[in-house]
Amino acid sequence: MLVDIPKDVTAQTAEYTAKAPLKITRDKSGITPEAIGTAVDMIKKSRKPFVFVGGGAVIAGASGELDEFVAKIDAPVADSLMGKGAYDGRRENYTGMLGMHGTKTSNFGVMECDLLIVVGARFSDRVTGDTTKFAPNAKILQLDVDPAEINKNIRVDACVIGDIKDILRALNANLETCRHEEWMEHIIKMKSEYPLKYAGDRLTGPFIVEKLYEVTNGDAVITTEVGQHQMWTAQYYKYSKPRTLITSGGLGTMGYGLGAAIGAKMGRKDKTVINVAGDGCFRMNMNELATAVRHNIPVIEIVVNNHVLGMVRQWQTLYYGERYSYTVLNDGVDYVKLAEAMGAKAFRVTRAEEFEPALREAVSLDIPCLIDCVIEKDDKVMPMVSPGASLADTFDDI
Repeated sequence: MLVDIPKDVTAQTAEYTAKAPLKITRDKSGITPEAIGTAVDMIKKSRKPFVFVGGGAVIAGASGELDEFVAKIDAPVADSLMGKGAYDGRRENYTGMLGMHGTKTSNFGVMECDLLIVVGARFSDRVTGDTTKFAPNAKILQLDVDPAEINKNIRVDACVIGDIKDILRALNANLETCRHEEWMEHIIKMKSEYPLKYAGDRLTGPFIVEKLYEVTNGDAVITTEVGQHQMWTAQYYKYSKPRTLITSGGLGTMGYGLGAAIGAKMGRKDKTVINVAGDGCFRMNMNELATAVRHNIPVIEIVVNNHVLGMVRQWQTLYYGERYSYTVLNDGVDYVKLAEAMGAKAFRVTRAEEFEPALREAVSLDIPCLIDCVIEKDDKVMPMVSPGASLADTFDDI
């Protein structure tokens, strides 16, 4: 939408009278005793509950209430890309992301559970796969602030409408502690059987993200662009607090991450802020590195440089007969020289052992830095569910 305001209007003067904004109050009308009672009854009857957390839990600031809720019902927890950090990703009962690039444990767990509790998530196609085969053994309880999300993509058995924080408080007040030892043992066993894995003999996207977590002690704010690097950043960094992964999610905005990193650093000057970008995405908004230098905003730009549009190439390889149309970026652009020309400190890394020293130096310098990490062009994000397939068909070998 474009709103065009004529110049003669914008040039006029007018009297301004300050007016306090209207107070936004929480609407609790949907959190009825009947709705809470139904939800509590479903939870009590469940033997294999599973909690799926989305961005609504982050927006509501409901991490504390969610933690109490999960402890009371003794369930595994998976999240969406936008739900990262709402639940502590270091916990034993945390199974990772759900969906197209989710873990096998999350995907298979949802397929086996008898109650799926959806906390502030919208059932996007990247999460559900084939909707006719999604959570086939489960009753579904959806907790959401937006009535329009109920039964939009997936038919649910019950729902509670309202702010997630208020819903969870009401549920916690009415729930007794449950135990599901056999189910939880099964989930923990699946985690050991189906770990995330990648080639360990060279520089890769997963290796980079794991080192980011190790060097920052999991205490950084991470932003991303869109593509393979975004998925690796969701899979391999353990987010323990909300709003520590800043990403455009379903909007799929290439070029978003560097500006987001600058904004995040201005808001949290006490935190190390790192943007993880693909080389294609970096080209969309790389001029903002000069902005960071101009205002001395010490963000770190990690360019996962495979000289291709990695996620598009992955799909072209798997589903389009290796017809690589408009995805090869194998030209002479030198990101190190480019960053230095804009006044930033820059490093180039081509081997795994070079990355950690470069990252530690970048963190210690406290100035705008770029690390150009050259990886293989055909590395793929795994596990994966093919578009339109069931979560039961998750694969990690081609």
